[in-house]
Amino acid sequence: MKNVYPIVLTPAEEGGYVVYVPDFDITTQGDDMADAIFMGRDAISMMGCYREDKGQDIPEPSSIDSIQTEPSGIKTLVDVDFDSYRKKNDNRAVRKNVTIPSWLNVEAEKAGINFSATLQGALKEQLGL
Repeated sequence: MKNVYPIVLTPAEEGGYVVYVPDFDITTQGDDMADAIFMGRDAISMMGCYREDKGQDIPEPSSIDSIQTEPSGIKTLVDVDFDSYRKKNDNRAVRKNVTIPSWLNVEAEKAGINFSATLQGALKEQLGL
């Protein structure tokens, strides 16, 4: 599910920005404006997935015009894709069966190689992750 939520960025005294997400009543922060927007998107996505997991509704986005800010506050919108976020951050293990030559299996076991860790590392390298 994709949506667009308003956030409020307020300059922090120690630098960076405090990010307030009115529709979820949550706060996060970022080192600069780009990081703050990223952190706002991440916080919304995480809370939306959490609420789904608990069987709760995800709030509908408020109109940006209905959001009140301090004079130093900046109102903006962030897009979120809850389904994409869930897929990207789902760390549960998935069993895969692989086939390798017997001689390679013997050598790898002798060397004490962790097959799962090796496969994960190779996949990440292939995918540029």
